[in-house]
Amino acid sequence: MTDLKPKPMGSRPPRQSRTGVTSTGARKAGSKSERSRAREFALQALYQTLVGKNDVSDIDLFTRDLAGFSKSDSVHFDALLHGCTEEAAALDALLVPLLDRKLAEISPVEHAVMWIGAYELQHCLDVPWRVVLNECVELAKEFGGTDGHKYVNAVLNGLAPSLRAAEVSADRGKSRP
Repeated sequence: MTDLKPKPMGSRPPRQSRTGVTSTGARKAGSKSERSRAREFALQALYQTLVGKNDVSDIDLFTRDLAGFSKSDSVHFDALLHGCTEEAAALDALLVPLLDRKLAEISPVEHAVMWIGAYELQHCLDVPWRVVLNECVELAKEFGGTDGHKYVNAVLNGLAPSLRAAEVSADRGKSRP
């Protein structure tokens, strides 16, 4: 039998670091922006369209009732959910040439993340291309398979120059000596 000693009054577990990341490297909820949260909810909603084949309006209503939705950018969520579902075929057409396997073999999580990335690169010009890539990699790390984020990064990094040619070349030109 173990010796159970009473804890002194007011003793607490050790404080966790406040670096903004969890032990897996994902950002903590408190350090996420409204747009990052919108992307998370959009990812979950897009997953439902890909896997469950549910009606987008039903998914939209369901997602808005989830805990924490009020802390997200609902306008950005709307743009991502409705934009990605309405332009699914066009987004897939952008992604397929960059894939090393059939689209049907891509995880639905990574597929939805790449939709978000392709959509933002094409339509959300106020978001820098590197931010789009970083946000999508973070989504894939948090929700996807073990190395899914590497695949998402490679595909979107290949897509960015065709959708944001001037921005990518200007940005890459700065980093060269």
